[in-house]
Amino acid sequence: MTETTWIPADLARWGDTEEIRISTRRADGTLRGFVPIWIVAADGSLYVRSYRGTDGAWYQHACRNPAGRIHADAIDQDVRFAEPDPGARTAVDAAYRAKYARYSDSYLRPMLTDTAVAATLRLDPRTTTAQHHERKQS
Repeated sequence: MTETTWIPADLARWGDTEEIRISTRRADGTLRGFVPIWIVAADGSLYVRSYRGTDGAWYQHACRNPAGRIHADAIDQDVRFAEPDPGARTAVDAAYRAKYARYSDSYLRPMLTDTAVAATLRLDPRTTTAQHHERKQS
């Protein structure tokens, strides 16, 4: 069984993390190198954007093979990359503004452009039933 929604504790933990490292899987299942990236939580989901827009290598890999992994603070989570709901932009933009407001416009502004918005992906958790049960127990 694969989970498709985040349990509240995991959503909060990942959503509160300042910066994560993200990786995509190759066709053979091995992970590519990890890339640092900002992450936000909005409307019960997690979102990432490519600073380079759809030209970003990790974004292109995620679109071709939507399996990957995120990492922060010695915690890993397998994820599936998915297209965001069409109406999610307002909430995701607001989450970026709120979370990263302390950064200068030179960092935050590009994440709110149409170029970056076009490269927004929702992260869905991928856990086995046993892993999910262990998480709920802890």
